[in-house]
Formats: sequence, C-alpha cells, structure tokens
Amino acid sequence: MQQSERAESARDLHRRLLLVDGHCDAPYRLHRHQTDLGERDATAQVTLESLREGNVGASFFVVYVPPVYAGNGAARFARRLFDIVDRQVDRYEEDLAFADSTAGIEKARATGRTAILIGVEGGHAIEDSLEVLDEFHERGARYMTLTHVNNNNWADSSGEPPRHGGLTSFGREVVRRMNRIGMIVDVSHVSDDTFDHVLEETSVPVIASHSSCRALAAHPRNLTDRMLRDLAKNGGVCMINFFTGFLVPEAAEALTSSKRNRSGPADGEFEEVARDRRDWEGFISWWRALGVPPGDVDTVVDHIVHAASIAGLDHVGIGTDFDGVPGLPAGLETPHGLVSLTERLLARDFREEEIRAIYGSNFMRVFGQIESAARP
Repeated sequence: MQQSERAESARDLHRRLLLVDGHCDAPYRLHRHQTDLGERDATAQVTLESLREGNVGASFFVVYVPPVYAGNGAARFARRLFDIVDRQVDRYEEDLAFADSTAGIEKARATGRTAILIGVEGGHAIEDSLEVLDEFHERGARYMTLTHVNNNNWADSSGEPPRHGGLTSFGREVVRRMNRIGMIVDVSHVSDDTFDHVLEETSVPVIASHSSCRALAAHPRNLTDRMLRDLAKNGGVCMINFFTGFLVPEAAEALTSSKRNRSGPADGEFEEVARDRRDWEGFISWWRALGVPPGDVDTVVDHIVHAASIAGLDHVGIGTDFDGVPGLPAGLETPHGLVSLTERLLARDFREEEIRAIYGSNFMRVFGQIESAARP
C-alpha cells in the first residue's frame, strides 16, 4: 500500500472511531486569556475547529485548580471554571454537548457533536469537605485527581516529599465516597504510596487520566510497570499523556531535576487572571530554556505499546493534556494531529479493533462499571 493510500485509510478509520480524551485543560486557558473556544488565541491548542478536525468524540474539560489556591479559595476558583465550561457548551451547542454519563457520550456522538465532560484536577479543590465533593459531582464532575503536583491535607503527590505516607483516613473516605456517588478516582499525579492505598480502598476500577510509562521516561508522575500491572488487576485504564516531559527520557530527566518557583496568592478576580497568565507565560519560558527534544508521534506510540505490553491492551487509553502543558510532540501540537496517531498505530500493526479500544471503548467500559456500581 502506498503512503497516500495508508494516509487515506487512516483518515477513514479515524472518522469512524470514538476518541475519548481523558484530560484537556482548555477551561484554565480560557480563564487565563479571558477568551472562548471560538476566538483566536495564539496559545490555544484546543479550539472548536481542532476538536472537529481531530474527530474528538468526547473530551474531559478539566476544572484545574492551581496549587497556589490551596487554602486560598480553591473551591471558589473551581466553581469559576465550572461556569466557564457551562458557558462554552451553551454558546456552542451546535458543536458541543454536555455529558455526565456513557449514555451522554453516545448521544453526543450520534448527533455529531463533541461530548464535553468535566474532571476536577487537584483534590485540594474540595477544601477537605465531602459536601463540596458532592456539590462538584452534582455539577457534573465525573472524575477527580486526588492530588496535583502538591500534597494536600489527605493525600500525597508525586510532586513533593511525602507528608502522610499515602492516604490519610479522610483520604480513604474520599475514595469510598467517590465510589458511592459514581465519581471516577483518578490516580494521575499521586505518589506511589497513595496509588497503592487507592487500590486497597476502591471497590471499582480507577483511571490515570493523563499518565505515561516510567520505564520509558523516568518521571515520578508516570506509572511504573508494577503500577501498570496493578492497575490492570483493578480493571482500570492508563490514559497516555502527550506532554514531552513525560514521554522523552531527556525531557523527563530535565523536568525532574529542574525546579521553578510558582507565583504567590493574589487578591481579586482581575489580579487572579493576571497572575495566572504571568505564571503560565513563565512556565513556557522556563520550559523552552531547558532545550529538550520534543519527541514525535512515534514517541507517544512507544508509550502506548509499552503500557499495552505490561497492563494489556484493554487497560490503555488517551489523555492528551492539551492546553495544560508547555511542550508537545512534533505532529501532535493540537487535536488536528490525532489522525497521524491513528496512521502510526496502523503502521505499527495495531488492528482496527485494538485502536478502537485504546481510543474509547476501554474508558467507556470502566466508566460504565463505575456508573453501575454507584449508590446515590
């Protein structure tokens, strides 16, 4: 088969697949730049057009609460991002449809729209309150990462020295409550001990919504082979992250060894927006100064292949981290490039049903199991 024929075959297959992106930080970008998905924004990785052109069937728009808000209005900031998601779906109802269930994803797909789901990133967002957790679930959040790069009062992160040795008793209660209400437990960003405690406590599968393989890129954010095997025993899914720093060995080493100061608290809505934008721009400049290689589409495929070889193909998915990272592989800078991922998977001898599983059906299976086990 000629290259042009392979490319057309990949495009045809890509149009037919349901692709679920487990992690997209568009809401935080929209907050930083006071813009929306339909407007021009030089920093945008995700737009209405790129979602459409990339054939993204469902995307978790993340309510990301920067660590600086921990103990400083975290829940209030989260509510602001919930509002941003609601406004985007309402404004672009011909292109987007809000979903909080597997049925909602399927309905959006049937009408040719991208299903927008909500995940919460950073357990500090709930301010140590099960009532706030319930509130976020009622607003449509269907997963929460227990930590971000920071430890919180009940769970340790992979991004800081341990404070609790994993989960506290309240942290275990959070996991049980999430199981009960049908909210997916997300182990991306957690420490290895927290990961182990989650698997001890949960009664349903969990996900790593945007994590890659530590055997290939030795960053503590990534899952070890042992963790991948344990996640498979749990029935969960590791959704491969596209950030160069979690994919390319040299980038992971540079990211691990380099430290960057974060901005401090700010007062007032205008000051928050300005501070968050400055912080992001500083992050971009810092990352560029590291001068690490970006990787390419095959780098992502390498992580998919490794995760499938260790955990089994039924336990692998996609969690791009678009709009949330300063560096992406060449060819995958926006959702437009996702068809090239399909092409490379075909070139690496993945069958259609295997790509279908990685892109969406593995996650849909786990989400359905969690829905069925919920006891509202």
